[in-house]
Amino acid sequence: MYGDSATIRKILTELGDTWAVVGLSTNQRRPAYGVAAVLQRFGKRIVPVHPKAETVHGEQGYPSLDAIPFPVDVVDVFVNSDLAGPVADEAVAIGAKAVWFQLGVIDEQAYERTRAAGLEMVMDRCPAIEIPSLR
Repeated sequence: MYGDSATIRKILTELGDTWAVVGLSTNQRRPAYGVAAVLQRFGKRIVPVHPKAETVHGEQGYPSLDAIPFPVDVVDVFVNSDLAGPVADEAVAIGAKAVWFQLGVIDEQAYERTRAAGLEMVMDRCPAIEIPSLR
């Protein structure tokens, strides 16, 4: 419902390879850590976004989306649904091309706002599950 196969394919193959991963830290037990590693294996540049601004998987972290000093193509969101809407709004503000809410992250109002702003968006899906099937 929030991510038809054509939109998923477009985000993963056409919109660019720089992915800001919001909520990514050095905690290897968190899903974001493993998903970011899969994205890297498939040629994506990951940009950790976390208040601690830690370096993860060899990539410099930033405390917020607006602190990233270069363009971001996709914003991958690993925060709970209550916090996800403002992250989607920040993605619009920085000029991202797409927003991806991870499994279990749903905010229908944020989806409507983001789509109305012209961005592609997927909710409640995982790129690490979707990307291998595109090859």
